[in-house]
Amino acid sequence: MTGDLSGLVDIFKRPISVSGLLSGFLSGSSMCGYPVASFCQDALTVFALSSVSAPVKPGVYHYLGEKSAMNKNLCQNIRHGLMNLSSRFCVALLLSLTFLGTAFAADHAVILMYHRFGEDKYPSTNIRLEQFDAHLEKLSDGNYSVLPLAKIIEHLQTGKPLPDRTVAITIDDAYLSVFTEAWPRLKAKGFPFTVFVATNPVDQNHRNYMSWDQLRLLQADGVGIGSQTASHPHMHEISIDAVDTELAKANERFLTELGMRPNLFAYPYGEYNLTVIDRVKAAGFIAGFGQNSGIAHGFDGFFELPRFAMNERYGEMDRLSLAINGLPLKANQVLPADVVIAKNPPVFGFTLALEIANENNLQCFNSTYNALEVTRLGPRAEVRFPGPLPSGRARVNCTMPGPDGRWRWFGKQFLVP
Repeated sequence: MTGDLSGLVDIFKRPISVSGLLSGFLSGSSMCGYPVASFCQDALTVFALSSVSAPVKPGVYHYLGEKSAMNKNLCQNIRHGLMNLSSRFCVALLLSLTFLGTAFAADHAVILMYHRFGEDKYPSTNIRLEQFDAHLEKLSDGNYSVLPLAKIIEHLQTGKPLPDRTVAITIDDAYLSVFTEAWPRLKAKGFPFTVFVATNPVDQNHRNYMSWDQLRLLQADGVGIGSQTASHPHMHEISIDAVDTELAKANERFLTELGMRPNLFAYPYGEYNLTVIDRVKAAGFIAGFGQNSGIAHGFDGFFELPRFAMNERYGEMDRLSLAINGLPLKANQVLPADVVIAKNPPVFGFTLALEIANENNLQCFNSTYNALEVTRLGPRAEVRFPGPLPSGRARVNCTMPGPDGRWRWFGKQFLVP
């Protein structure tokens, strides 16, 4: 094996020199944990050097000097034997490292959403403490990477790979139990998280919400802070001027109290329309988050990113496992484009990304009608409801089986007047 064998193995975008690895591997007094005779040390060093240089001439072995010819011959035999094996070793190593880089690189993440912790009076927004403890144990079993939400968005927007099974933890509304119950548990696990804050309840010193002092403690500990407007309104039901006022007022309060202005935004109640999205973008936010289930990937933009809501009813371990092992069901050209529907039932359709366009077994479900009719026209999927949707929030979840027993998810929320 001669010449330069350095190569870039795209695992963490860092160069790995195979020749350097071999040199370090062979230049010590042991190989694969087994001792090597000291008189062969120089020959092994020559072998390592030969992997990054021209072939070594026989005359080089004169530097062995006083060592016996038998030792020289033995060392030469060892060297030639190792060199004969080395090319196979290097090819196998490169293939293995390349495989690992591919297996552990992902362009998506799962975002979990919580509200209250141990507040049994509010089961629709509360997670029981024993449930939350079980969630954290599952996330810390070594199969998942819990990363800051801001880092995940930065990677998705710039095309940097993420570890497979990356998870973000988000918490809406800044309830006091975030400070008293969730933070100590998350801190003990070393898990980053982001709190989305509506500023009016904090300003009003509501006893069930955190104070600015408590939010400053979280911020100082590295907790991410996102915006959820000032008064937490149903944003699609207020005027454009009112939307702008909500965003600006909250930003002003964040600057005054925390010295920063968040660039991540969560829609109150997960509700918005196309106009609200435009105003959120104009206010300087780089991503917006809803409350519909699905895997975040940015294939169709960054202002309707899904999150899996966790509460007492939907916080059981089976559902958590499905969510955190999920894969994206990438879709764009979604119709109707606005989640506030003008026609009931809506004529719902989307186009699958090319890498899954030929996959089968796409199914869609709705809580009112259960399984829905799905028609495939190549990469296009058309979904039909048998009747009108009830007023309020209506959700559709579409799934498709993926590799290794995992499921692809795509969720859509409709707001029905």
